[in-house]
Amino acid sequence: MSSSEADTAPRAAPEIVCRAVTKTFGTGSRAVEALEPIDVTLRPGTVTALVGPSGCGKSTLLRIVAGLETATSGDVSIDGDDPSRLRQAGEIAVAFQDASLLPWRTVTSNVALARKLARRPPDGAKVQELIDLVGLHGFERAKPAELSGGMRQRAAIARCLVTEPRLLLLDEPFGAVDELTRRRLNLELPPIWNDGASTTLLVTHSIPEAVLLADEVVVMTPRPGRIAATVPVPIERPRRARHLHLPVFHELVDEVGVLLGVDVDRSAG
Repeated sequence: MSSSEADTAPRAAPEIVCRAVTKTFGTGSRAVEALEPIDVTLRPGTVTALVGPSGCGKSTLLRIVAGLETATSGDVSIDGDDPSRLRQAGEIAVAFQDASLLPWRTVTSNVALARKLARRPPDGAKVQELIDLVGLHGFERAKPAELSGGMRQRAAIARCLVTEPRLLLLDEPFGAVDELTRRRLNLELPPIWNDGASTTLLVTHSIPEAVLLADEVVVMTPRPGRIAATVPVPIERPRRARHLHLPVFHELVDEVGVLLGVDVDRSAG
C-alpha cells in the first residue's frame, strides 16, 4: 500500500483508557472536586453510556476524553495517544445537547463545514448520504430556524458522522427534544453510528436510553464522581422497539436504577 493510500484508508475504532483521572475546579477554599480517580476502558467499536446524578462529573469526563478539558491528575490515552492528537487529526466528533448549528447556513452547508474544519476534502456525495440517512432529505436548503428541535439534532448527528470520526462523543444528544421525538431518535439514529467504525461515549440522564443504546452502562456516584459499577448490556444489535419489551431490558433498567437509588420509568427516553 502506498503512503497516500495509507493516509486515506479507514482506521480502526480506537480503545480509550482512562487511568486515575481526577478533576478539581478552582483552588484553595473554593476548590470543587468534580471527579475522584476514574479508571475505565472503552473497548474498540463499542458504545459506553455514562449515567449518574446531575453534577456527578459525567460531562466533565467526556470533555476530558475529548481533549476539551485537562485532567487535574491521571491521563487518557486513545490507542496509546493523547486526545489532542486525534483532535488535531479531525478524528474526534462531539455532539452536545444544543445542536449548535450555524443559523445562517443551510443543513447541507452546516454538515459540509464539519469536513472542512476536520481537514477532510469536500465530499458532496458523503454529505448528501448522511443527510438522507438521518431523515432530512428535502430539507437540504433549510436553515436551523426552519427546523424542529428533532430535525436540528438529526442535522447535528449528520455533521458529526460526515467526518467519519474514530471517536464519537455524545453529551445528552437528545436532551433538548420532546419525549416522543427522543424515543423516535433513540431507535432511528443509533444504527447509523453503531457500525463499529467508531468508539462511542454517551452521556445521558435517562436510564432506559442508556440501556437501549449502549453495550455497557457505567454508573457514577454523586460528586465527586467515581465509578460505582459497570453493567454489561447483552442484547443483540441492532436494537429495535421490540427490545424495549424484553424481560432482560426491564431487568437491566431496574439494576441500574437500584445502583443509582431511583425508581425508573422503563420507557426509553
